[in-house]
Amino acid sequence: MNQVDSGQIWITTFVSYQLNKMDLELNGKNALVAGSSQGIGKAIAIGLAGQGAKVTVLARNEEKLKAVLAELPAKANQKHELLVADFSDTDGLNRIIHEHLGNGNIYQILINNTGGPPGGPISEAETDEFQSAFNQHLIANHMLTQAVWPGMKQSGYGRIVNIISTSVKVPLNGLGVSNTVRGAVANWAKTMANELGAFGITVNNVLPGATSTGRLDAIVSNKAQKLGVTEKEVTLNMAKAIPLQRFGKPEEIANAAVFLCSPAASYINGINLPVDGGRTPSL
Repeated sequence: MNQVDSGQIWITTFVSYQLNKMDLELNGKNALVAGSSQGIGKAIAIGLAGQGAKVTVLARNEEKLKAVLAELPAKANQKHELLVADFSDTDGLNRIIHEHLGNGNIYQILINNTGGPPGGPISEAETDEFQSAFNQHLIANHMLTQAVWPGMKQSGYGRIVNIISTSVKVPLNGLGVSNTVRGAVANWAKTMANELGAFGITVNNVLPGATSTGRLDAIVSNKAQKLGVTEKEVTLNMAKAIPLQRFGKPEEIANAAVFLCSPAASYINGINLPVDGGRTPSL
């Protein structure tokens, strides 16, 4: 064996050792996952449970949440549960989460996630559309974060991950209300990261690109109707704008969120992480 070969073997062995050493397990951690009845939220709940976390799924549709619970992987010490709340009713959400925490529940992980606002040009948006989106995204995120972070501080472990959009880097055409509110959430999150970092609590944003969910199906359908073309044509044209030439899968977005929740991500704080196949035209 020559010197080059032995060097390559040493590097490969070292990298493999470091990867095996990476701590991704979440055994003993409790996770609250909002918007987890479907799509990306559901995929994140499954991913966190797979790493050992006890997961509480939170959304407005109880039947869908029960179905998700049945899919969550669980070991003997994992007992997942559900909370039913509608993010459009922020007073109700606030009451439900505080009642739940008042029963002794503490969370080390919070996933802030809810469905995006309806599309449309900003010049045609009604003021109540902004108010509704602001409440369902920023206000709801803030309520949940304020409710759970003292428990994170008490536990000595905290991970808050907000599922937003690549529009916080480059606004997306036809999503005027969403662009506006998502930007507000991103700046709220960065400010929260600055304040909670002293307690070992990290706050990060995952920015999904075009992902195969019900929301994307609706966007494709609307575009097809407006342009007078087939949904297949719209899908192909949208995919061409992505360097990887395809839409993302919910579990691919979930993988990024689960990593940010892990001990391995302990020094990552206050970032916007695009998971978009390279579509966003900025660094």
